Amino acid sequence: MDLLSKKWVINLIVCLFFIGVSSNSVEKKIYVSLNYTVPCVRLLNATHQIGCQSSLSGDVGVLHVLISEDDLDWVLSSGPNPPYMVIVEAGLFQRSVMMKLKGAPRRVAGVVVVAPSTNPAEGFSPHTTCPNENTGVYSDTYDPTMAHCNTTLWNPLGNGLSYEEYDFPIFSLKDDNDTQVIRQCYFDHNQAVNGSRPRYPLCAMQLYSHMSAVTNTATCMRRNDINFSINPEMVCDPLGDYNVWASSRPLNNSAKGHKMWESVVIAAARLDSRSFFFDVAPGAESGVSGFVTLLAAAHALRNATQEAPPNRTILYTFFQGETFDYIGSSRMVYDMDNSQFAVDLDNIHSVLEVGQVGVRPDSTLWLHSDPVSRRNDSINEEVRKLISNLQSAATDLNMSVAEPGVSQPLPPSSFQRFLRARPIPGVVIENHRFNFTNRYYESMYDNAEYLNVSYPLNLTPEEQLDFITDTAKALTAAATLVARALFTQAGGAESQLTSINADAQIVSQMLYSFLVQSNNSWFQQLVPSDLLSHLTDRPTNFYVGVHQQASEPTLLVQYLLANLTGSTVNVTQDDCQNQRQDETDKDSRHMFSYMWVQGPARPNSTGTSAGVCVRSTVRLSRALSPAFDLRDYTSSNFSTWTESRWKSIKGRIFLVASHELEMLTLGVGVGVLLTSFLLTYIISSKADILFSSGREPTSATY
Repeated sequence: MDLLSKKWVINLIVCLFFIGVSSNSVEKKIYVSLNYTVPCVRLLNATHQIGCQSSLSGDVGVLHVLISEDDLDWVLSSGPNPPYMVIVEAGLFQRSVMMKLKGAPRRVAGVVVVAPSTNPAEGFSPHTTCPNENTGVYSDTYDPTMAHCNTTLWNPLGNGLSYEEYDFPIFSLKDDNDTQVIRQCYFDHNQAVNGSRPRYPLCAMQLYSHMSAVTNTATCMRRNDINFSINPEMVCDPLGDYNVWASSRPLNNSAKGHKMWESVVIAAARLDSRSFFFDVAPGAESGVSGFVTLLAAAHALRNATQEAPPNRTILYTFFQGETFDYIGSSRMVYDMDNSQFAVDLDNIHSVLEVGQVGVRPDSTLWLHSDPVSRRNDSINEEVRKLISNLQSAATDLNMSVAEPGVSQPLPPSSFQRFLRARPIPGVVIENHRFNFTNRYYESMYDNAEYLNVSYPLNLTPEEQLDFITDTAKALTAAATLVARALFTQAGGAESQLTSINADAQIVSQMLYSFLVQSNNSWFQQLVPSDLLSHLTDRPTNFYVGVHQQASEPTLLVQYLLANLTGSTVNVTQDDCQNQRQDETDKDSRHMFSYMWVQGPARPNSTGTSAGVCVRSTVRLSRALSPAFDLRDYTSSNFSTWTESRWKSIKGRIFLVASHELEMLTLGVGVGVLLTSFLLTYIISSKADILFSSGREPTSATY
């Protein structure tokens, strides 16, 4: 290659480099990407689909900030530049507004909901008025008068928005710099002044949230099965996770099925929650209040059950996926019924479930039971004993507990799935007698603010972690009530009751860790090093997700329960991680689980930890609906919920030119293209004339 050719290659590389840099810079000048976008996603069940999605290439619309409901006319009919991307302040995120927008898909390209910094005073629940009405115990064959919430409408504020289908994307944005940029872009370019038509360029937004699955679960699972490529393109996944359970005395986890000598009292709570947007599900009262209370009760019972073991085993169970037709509890009941669990249904003596127990001053905890099964004298007698145990414990704690009435059905609860299998004595503890007191059930507003988990000003994060709030004090009393009642129900000696007390400090730390931020010094000691990266500086998201691996909430509760109920053992990290206490005790893995966690920091160190081995009875079990093992995707007995897959979730804003200018630009571009083709043809056809050079005569001399 001569010197001239080398220069051409170098110049070409330099030009290509600057073209790439320039194109990247041009993109940044044209588009402003939105940083924290949380979409509504598509979910499917046996019969239909719900949720939201964009078109394959994303949906584009002119921005319009909805000031009031009266302003809807601009979006739905009078606005001259449809389709519109509607920015909805949280106060207007209501069923009446959303149904009107849903009814005009050609004029609405998408919706962005601005999440407020404070909760709406009037309450908001996008869930249904009768949660899980088709998969509970009450049905046409089990007291039809109580089916479908005929007796009690549990969630009267439920507007059902989470169970509607939308043909456009709906995103949530924090009220931060991004939303300020959006508003400013609207006011600068799109706002009509004195009724005049806004002039181009207009501010527009593009949202990407295309979902792969359509129609229903049976359809999407069939499409999963018929993909025979090396890298199959899955379109949906079953919702599910893992249940967390532990026992007050070791159970041989390798021996499944009925144990003649074993009698267990199940203490249950749910782990999951949801909201309209899949990545924002704080579940403060709907989920956290219950499972934190049960965790604190399990911790309070650790010493008592070891020093003076009661006659019956207490089985602590934390169910995942209960929001979606009782995924976790129905799976455990199914496994028990098919000898796939450490105990079976015949071993169950009774059930005590802790539901929504976010108590406030002068509030009462209500002891709900099933009036249908209590028509059996033996069941009724055991229920009376359990209620009596709770009432006795409440007297010592100066708490108010009461029964709602013999004709009152059970509220939505995991216990209903056990009753579907067979009559079992049980009580569900709630903070409501009739309909929910939770005004934000299954919404993004069911958060720390609503549960009144607040702290004095000027406290550091570490000081907030250790600060005992009024809510923590109330839940501590509820946990002590549950612990003492469980101990008595399991056959423990009443003389031990006064020594059973929940720890307010631990309750406060759990509330802070789940509702404020999990990335704190306390949680860092309780988890292994590979889980540290999953600790976040925001509230935990309790949406169940898809059944691929244990979610963050499941793992946190697993390690928390192990630390609260287990003990440290002096073994090496290798033996601990290989699930054995030592070389001579290889079978201990069937009775206990071993977890190597960070542990407290070394004395006089820079924050590093030596690590400790925690031995406990904590286990995980599948929380996947039996419908997917049975391949019964149209089941009416089990949950059939799946979540669609997607490839990209993002949003951006930019300025868009008028349609006329776009057509003019296109026309000029086409004209330049045709002209270049014509010039290329002419030059090519006359190349021998244009580029010929006169030949020198062969006889030329110099």
